[in-house]
Amino acid sequence: MNTEPEPFGVYVHIPFCSSKCDYCAFATWTDRHHLTDTYLASVRVEIERAQVAGMPPATSVFVGGGTPSLVPAADLAAVINAVPVVDGAEITVECNPDDVDEALLAEYAAAGVNRVSLGVQSMNEQVLGRLGRRHRRANVARAVAAIRAVGIPTFNLDLIYGSAGESDEDWRSTVEDVLELEPPHISAYALTIEPGTPLAERPSDHPDDDVQADRYEIVDDLLRGSGLANYEISNWALPGHECRHNALYWSQGDYLGFGCAAHSHRSGRRWWNVRTTDRYIDLVTSGASTEAASEDLDEATRRFEALELSLRTRDGVPIDSLNGDALPGIVERDGDRWVLTRRGRLMANEVSTHLIV
Repeated sequence: MNTEPEPFGVYVHIPFCSSKCDYCAFATWTDRHHLTDTYLASVRVEIERAQVAGMPPATSVFVGGGTPSLVPAADLAAVINAVPVVDGAEITVECNPDDVDEALLAEYAAAGVNRVSLGVQSMNEQVLGRLGRRHRRANVARAVAAIRAVGIPTFNLDLIYGSAGESDEDWRSTVEDVLELEPPHISAYALTIEPGTPLAERPSDHPDDDVQADRYEIVDDLLRGSGLANYEISNWALPGHECRHNALYWSQGDYLGFGCAAHSHRSGRRWWNVRTTDRYIDLVTSGASTEAASEDLDEATRRFEALELSLRTRDGVPIDSLNGDALPGIVERDGDRWVLTRRGRLMANEVSTHLIV
C-alpha cells in the first residue's frame, strides 16, 4: 500500500524589492515597502481561507519574488508557519546574497525552511552592473557559509548567461567561482528579453543565440565535470538535491499560489491573482476573491503540455510520442523513452513541435 502523500505545492509571492533588475518582468515593486506588514497579514488570511476550503498539506513550499529576504525574517517565518505541510516537505526561500546572515537563516530554519535559493546571476561585478543587480560578489561566499553554519541542508545558486559585456571567459570564471563553493544545485538560465523591461529598450544589449549556445556548453561541461547532473534543461544537481517543487511544476502537479500575481493549478485549470499589491490587499480585506483570470485546458492541450514539459527533463518522453529516428544527434533512446542530447537541449522548443499527441 502506497502511503506517500500526493504531491501538492504552495507558492508564496513576496513582491518587494530594493531595486528592479533591468531584465525583470515579474510583479515586483520598489515603492511599496510601507505595505509589507499589511501584505504579509493578507497572505496569511488567504492561506487560512484556503485551508478552510480544503487545501491539502503541501509536499513543497516555494517562497519567491521579488526579494523574500528583504522582509523581516520573523514575519516571513509567520507566513511559512501558516502553510500546512507534510512531514519532510521541501521548503525553499529565495534570497539576495546581500541580505543573508546567520540570524536571518536561523529564523527561516526554525520555521522549517530546508532549502535556500540564492540569486547570484554572475560573479563578475561589471556583468552584475549591466544586469542591474545590487549585490556584491563577495557576499555570495558569505551567504553560502551562513547557510552551512545554521545547518540548512541544501541550497541552489541561480546564474544567468548571455548578458551584454560578458565574455566566454567571464562566464567560465563565474561558473568556476561558484563551483569552488561546492553547491549541491545550480540553475543556469539564458538571459531573455521581456517586453516592457529596461533591457528591452536597449537592443545593443540583447543576447546573441549563438553566444548563448556556447555559454550553455561551457556551463554544462563544468557542472558535469564537478558531479552535478543535468536533470532539466536549466538545472543541475548532486543526487538527492533536485528541486522537488520545480519537479511538481514539470509534472503538471497541483499547486496553490498566494499573494499578488501568484499562479495556481488544479486538474487542468490555471488561474492567477490580481497583479498589484494594493489591489490584492483590498480584495483580501473585503473578503472577495483575489483571482484575476483563469483558463481551462482541454485534454489534448494537457497531453501536449505534459509531453513538452517532460521532454525538458532527463526522463524524456515515451517512444511513441516522438519520431526520434528522424532527429539523429538531437534525441537518443533510453529504454522505452527518447531523451534530449545536449544539442537537443539547445533546440528543445523546435523538438517539441515534433511531438505526437
